[in-house]
Amino acid sequence: MKILVTGGLGAVGAPLTDLLRAQGHEVWVLDRAHHHGLKGAYYYRCDVGEFRHVENVMASQSFDLVYHAAAEFGRMNGEDYYETLWRSNAIGAKNMIRLQERHRYRMVIFSSSEIYGDWNGLMEEDTPDRHPLRQMNDYAITKWVNELQVRNSVARFGTETVTVRLFNTYGPGEPFSEYRSVVCRFVYCALHDLPYTVFSNHHRALTYIDDCVRTLAAIATKFRPGAVYNIAGSQYLDMRQLSDTILRLCGKTDRLVSYSETEMHNTLDKRASVERATRELGHRDTTPLEEGLRRTVEWQKQYYGV
Repeated sequence: MKILVTGGLGAVGAPLTDLLRAQGHEVWVLDRAHHHGLKGAYYYRCDVGEFRHVENVMASQSFDLVYHAAAEFGRMNGEDYYETLWRSNAIGAKNMIRLQERHRYRMVIFSSSEIYGDWNGLMEEDTPDRHPLRQMNDYAITKWVNELQVRNSVARFGTETVTVRLFNTYGPGEPFSEYRSVVCRFVYCALHDLPYTVFSNHHRALTYIDDCVRTLAAIATKFRPGAVYNIAGSQYLDMRQLSDTILRLCGKTDRLVSYSETEMHNTLDKRASVERATRELGHRDTTPLEEGLRRTVEWQKQYYGV
C-alpha cells in the first residue's frame, strides 16, 4: 500500500512511519522541516496550512491512505500561539479534506482526548453525540472542529475517513519543550533539576508509544470508513503518582516540585473506553508503565547527554 504520513517527523509520526515500512508499505513523509529524507527521497517539505504546498504533493503522487498527524500540539501552545494553532489544525485539516475529495484517498485523521472536555465519566466514542460537552481550550476546540469537518465531507462528498483520539501517548522520541506532553516535561525537569508543578487531582490513562503506533498501523489493513477509535492505555493514575515514579527513576527527590489540586482549562480525569479499538484493531498494552517510563528516562538521558 502507498501511504503518506503528515507530521511524519513527529513523536508519533516517526515511529508510525518506521512500523508501516517494516510491514512492507511504501511510506512517504510530509513535514514542515527541511530534511534529507528518510530511507531515500520519500520526503516532502510541506506546511499543511498552505493549500498550494499540499496540492503540489498530491499532484505529484497518488496515495491509497493518508495518516494526517500534522498539527500544532498542546493546550498552552494553543493559547500562546493560537494563530499558528488554528491555521495548522483547522485550515490544515480542511486542506487535506478538500484534496481528499478530489483525489479520493482514504484518510486517518488524528483527533485528541481533549475533545471530551468537561466530561467526568467514562469517555466512549459516542459520548460527544449523546451529551453536550464543553471543550476547555483552543487546542481541544480545533480537534473537535476537525471531527466536524470530516463529518461534513463524508455527508457531502462520500469521503472515507477514520478518526483516532489519542490519550496521553508517551515514550522515547519526544524532545522537550514547555508545551510537550506531561511525561516528557516531568522527565526533562527532573533530569535537569528544574522546578515543575504537579496537579494532584488530575488522572490520566497513559499510552506507551509502541502500543499506540501498533494500533494506528493496524488501521491500514482494517480500515472501516467512519469509525472513531479511542487509543488509550489501561494504566490510569493521578499526576502525583506519575511524578513520584519519574523522580524515583531519575534518582531525584521532589524538592523542586510544587503541588496544586487542579489546573484550569484542563480536563480533570481522562478515563477511556478502548473496547472498540481492542475488538477491531487488536489494541492492547504490552509495556508496563514503569518500564515505559524507564525507557523514556533513558532516552532523554542519552538525547541530552545527562
